[in-house]
Amino acid sequence: MLSTQRIAQSLRIGSLLCLPLVAALPAIGQAQTWYLDPAHSAAQFSVRHLGISTVRGTFTKVNGVVQESPTDLSKDSVNVTIDAASVDSRVEMRDKDLRSERFFDVAQYPEITFKSTKVESAGTGKLKVTGDLTIRGVTKSVVLDVDGPTPPFKDPRGTSHRGISATTTVSRADFGMTAMPGMVGDQAVLQMDVELIDHAPGPPPPPKNPPAQ
Repeated sequence: MLSTQRIAQSLRIGSLLCLPLVAALPAIGQAQTWYLDPAHSAAQFSVRHLGISTVRGTFTKVNGVVQESPTDLSKDSVNVTIDAASVDSRVEMRDKDLRSERFFDVAQYPEITFKSTKVESAGTGKLKVTGDLTIRGVTKSVVLDVDGPTPPFKDPRGTSHRGISATTTVSRADFGMTAMPGMVGDQAVLQMDVELIDHAPGPPPPPKNPPAQ
């Protein structure tokens, strides 16, 4: 009888010890969701002017979500939304022109979007991300050359951060922006420098490891 009680007690203890491991099992292999941090992210563009200089601009309002699989790049995804009206080339008159129907036509097409269709390795610390870029309601497939993501960095509040830089070159005429040929180059280099965080943008969540009282 005593032996039976000891066996039952051992089984109960073993079950309790295994509970944390069982609880952790669903997380193994699950995708990690990362969010673009608007305060530390921007999309830039550069085009040639008169064939002799380069004009650069920035979209200051960028949002997006990245899904990252720990084991399978083919399951990764990137979705980015850019506020077209947030264009800033440091010249007010030029920015008004860029927002007009001659270029981004922000009244009719307020957002620029990128949705990935394929993510693949391009070497250590580099990726190639193919996806659909939509500007002025026109969608074209483009390939982003990506540096990163960096290893996670955890801040004092327990939030994890990662960095990514991505570039591609497009023809502005492909998206219906044909104004000022000769003065403005057709090839535009697009670059995104973004910081990813492990929670939705907004006030940071409470510290994950609050100090003991």
